[in-house]
Amino acid sequence: MATHWLFLGFILLIFGGKTETRLSVKEKLNNEVIPSHRDLAPDFKEEYLKQVLDHFNYNSHGNGTYDQRYLITDQYWKKGNGPIFFYTGNEGDVWEFALNSGFITELAAEQGALVIFAEHRYYGNSLPFGKDSFNIPEVGLLTVEQALADYAVMITELKKELGAQKCPVIVLGGSYGGMLSVYMRIRYPNIVAGALAASAPILSTAGLGDSIDSFSGTNIDVFCLLIQDFEKFNPACKDAVQGAFQKLNTLAQQKDYRRIQSAFSLCKTPSTPKDIHQLNGLLRNAFTMMAMLDYPYSTHFMGSMPAFPVKVACETMLNGTDLMSALRDTIGVVYNSTGQLTCYDLYSLYVECADPTGCGLGFDSYAWDYQACTEIEMCYESNNVTDMFPPMTFTEQQREQYCSKRWGVVPRPGWLKTQFWGDDLATASNIIFSNGDLDPWANGGIRKSLSPSLIAINIPEGAHHLDLRESNPADPESVIVARKEESEIIAQWVKAARKKSS
Repeated sequence: MATHWLFLGFILLIFGGKTETRLSVKEKLNNEVIPSHRDLAPDFKEEYLKQVLDHFNYNSHGNGTYDQRYLITDQYWKKGNGPIFFYTGNEGDVWEFALNSGFITELAAEQGALVIFAEHRYYGNSLPFGKDSFNIPEVGLLTVEQALADYAVMITELKKELGAQKCPVIVLGGSYGGMLSVYMRIRYPNIVAGALAASAPILSTAGLGDSIDSFSGTNIDVFCLLIQDFEKFNPACKDAVQGAFQKLNTLAQQKDYRRIQSAFSLCKTPSTPKDIHQLNGLLRNAFTMMAMLDYPYSTHFMGSMPAFPVKVACETMLNGTDLMSALRDTIGVVYNSTGQLTCYDLYSLYVECADPTGCGLGFDSYAWDYQACTEIEMCYESNNVTDMFPPMTFTEQQREQYCSKRWGVVPRPGWLKTQFWGDDLATASNIIFSNGDLDPWANGGIRKSLSPSLIAINIPEGAHHLDLRESNPADPESVIVARKEESEIIAQWVKAARKKSS
């Protein structure tokens, strides 16, 4: 799930009436003059909170603290009365999320809210032990439970500091951050009135379902699902990708490594099966990212991506004169958007880890790798039968072996299910689960409403948490409708919370 951070890390390494009935829903909503994120230009201030190192063990570090970063703007806040919209930061630098979640700012302007983006411990600048944070045992304080406690303390302290004790809190997040929003509502309902969880794969990452999700009866394997995005554009695209991988496999079996280097413009000639495995991972990772970020306009979220990258990828694959060189050019959409790379370095562009979809680069990649070795379950595999990639296994046994060697830990499958209600999620309340049909993570989340207050919103033309992004003229009608519904539901929660506290 942290695949996208690879691209950010790489970019940083190598170098922002009656007539009304005739209108479409999109046109009607546009006529309501929903404020644009660009026009709003939120004035975020970067602050730090002294946060407890270990919330659950009084002996391990006593009352030791670390500096947790957060961003805050009261630009639209009706002080002392307006709600608080709190973004539960996930696996990366908090600024990246704040600058690419413009819907939250639009919502704040509409509802007079204070906006806070919190940075997750062990990511960005929020390193509890500085450069030693990823040593053993210091890394052991990186858990979902500690992160949630950080957020609960931050909300409580800032409400007191700002005189906002009676202001209802709504948590919002995308992807892993969306999972954390769900968990905050479940674990701290005394602090959080409601949660918007966008593209949150809370089922698959908790080990709920074995490829087929029991909640919806649909396949939840990421690599199987992303093939659907490419087939929707053109079924021949899948065949071309499979054909390219088959040619690569044939050359690898023949040990024709120089031809492989030439075909894929590799900086060094591969020489072992390990190198070929790494190349397959690099190639597969690019397709995962393009499917996740298949937005209808160009973006600079973790680097530069063209509008409709899946369409661009398929056109590149189908217009190439040679399948392998076409595959090389296709991954350039992700790894060489600037066009400045003259060759691909296998081991600097992609690092294999406990998340088969990629952990990224730098300290953030260490943090996500550790989480994927402990609580977050990411045993996804490609098989070249239900997907278009070469067989690359990642079993529970392989995960255990890797994690024991890398971090000295043994994963505990099912722990998130035990911690956060598992199959009894229907007994929770006030949570929106939004998912886009273009997102390969979608079926790992909740696709059907579980109760009147556990609401699933499906976005047919949506990629990974598109609904959290700022309004854009190229937005599909389905995401405009989804944002409107989310806004209305959140307003109802805020109203109910105020009434309850009065």
